[in-house]
Amino acid sequence: MKTPILGGSYVTRSINAADNRMINLFPEAIPEGSGGKEAGFLMRCPGLRLLATVGTGPIRGLWVTNGVAYVVSGDKFYSLSTSYTATLLGTVSGTGPVSMADNGTQIFIACNPLSYIYNVSTLVFAQITDVDFPGAGSVGYLDGYFVFNEPNSQKFWVTSLLDGTSVDPLDFASAEGYPDDVVALIVDHREIFLFGNTSVEVWYDAGTPDFPMARIQGAFMEVGCEAAYSVAKLDNSVFWLGSDARGRGIVYRANGYAPARISTNAVEYAIQSYGNISDAIGYTYQQDGHPFYVLIFPSAEATWVYDVSTQLWHERAAFENGLFVRHRSNCQMSYNDEIVVGDYEDGRVYAFDLDVYADDDQTQKWLRSWRALAAGQNNLKRSAHHSLQLDAETGVGLEQYPGYDAEKLLTEAGLYITTEAGDYLTTDAYTAAPGYDPQVMLRWSDDAGHTWSNEHWNSMGKIGAYGTRTIWRRLGMTEKIRDRVYEVSGTDPVKIAIVGAELFVTPTSS
Repeated sequence: MKTPILGGSYVTRSINAADNRMINLFPEAIPEGSGGKEAGFLMRCPGLRLLATVGTGPIRGLWVTNGVAYVVSGDKFYSLSTSYTATLLGTVSGTGPVSMADNGTQIFIACNPLSYIYNVSTLVFAQITDVDFPGAGSVGYLDGYFVFNEPNSQKFWVTSLLDGTSVDPLDFASAEGYPDDVVALIVDHREIFLFGNTSVEVWYDAGTPDFPMARIQGAFMEVGCEAAYSVAKLDNSVFWLGSDARGRGIVYRANGYAPARISTNAVEYAIQSYGNISDAIGYTYQQDGHPFYVLIFPSAEATWVYDVSTQLWHERAAFENGLFVRHRSNCQMSYNDEIVVGDYEDGRVYAFDLDVYADDDQTQKWLRSWRALAAGQNNLKRSAHHSLQLDAETGVGLEQYPGYDAEKLLTEAGLYITTEAGDYLTTDAYTAAPGYDPQVMLRWSDDAGHTWSNEHWNSMGKIGAYGTRTIWRRLGMTEKIRDRVYEVSGTDPVKIAIVGAELFVTPTSS
């Protein structure tokens, strides 16, 4: 019988009810009538291909204008050529994410509260020193004006026309639909979305002489923003991590001027279990027809991704010291025909590459766990599991395995583990080997995910061995088949395309 390996991540408060995880894999739907074997398949998330190291990091912001990329790395501001050569332009303040916008000539860098202007024509970089400038939390551009929110207030401002260095002391307004501070703003389709803690209102350029912006009557949402840097736009809409008077931790997209919930109960359960979500960071990108909203939780070491094309969620993660931690990306730009992301810890800048199966010099581990039975089936009988066959692309082995350096192992407290002789305990160091045969690991749980079997390894076929069958036999007995959860995973740097899985089970009479 077919076993439901396809789908998205869904782990509930009770793993007895649902324990479907998907890490570093995402589904792609195949349109009906296109001749596919199934309605979809799981493919591996892009790896990280190193482009350059810019400064010491972390990479706090990326921006592109006039064919040149710009990078905020640590406390430095750089330009980045198409050959990924970095040129230092100036020094900025702060340590967290930055917000950037440009008017074609000037780049405005909002570092909350201090902000800076770089003139791409005169090559002058300077802090905004206008005595009337109140500081900026986030910035956008609309009709010749930079618009920005004043930190810790209900106010947002506009700069002088085509001049971000100059601010008129009267060129501000207040978002007063609800008495909450403006924590972020974004310009989308020539409209300004002002995000408060518990509300959102929308303004536009009315061209009035005293202050050009005006509120759109009726464009008001009684849902606010929990994390200022979670706001991002994609697919003709705006996405953010929400909060309101009743709670927090729901992910929304704007449906016109109404908030549409896109997070599932399972995703919300995960988010709301994190101790701190106010530092969440969101960015968007599109690759191979998949528009993604990436939502990173730095304090929780977690990364969730929403695929607009399938409306399904999955997890992304780095794999360090045997554990899944937050993905290494911190921000994104589209540049030089690449999806470019910056590292949250150091100065590395990467390309998202679907043909790269590692995170720069680190292993990328993928994982999929799922219930043996499809939803709605309820077999409570003792059953024998004879075999599980993974329907996946085989013969994807490598000519040689890339070498990875051994890493020192850490305890949960961050201390290095040593032997009695005082030597560091390390992961295995991989060395090159011709004709490498990639492996898939299988394990299972018969108590709905509470405890697990040992791993059972199987081949995906050496390069060119397209007839390889990835099959495991003699998988034991279950008291209740509906409680068995299977999990497949892998770390080898090869293509992964999982079309389905077949399970051969026979129930007993009792």
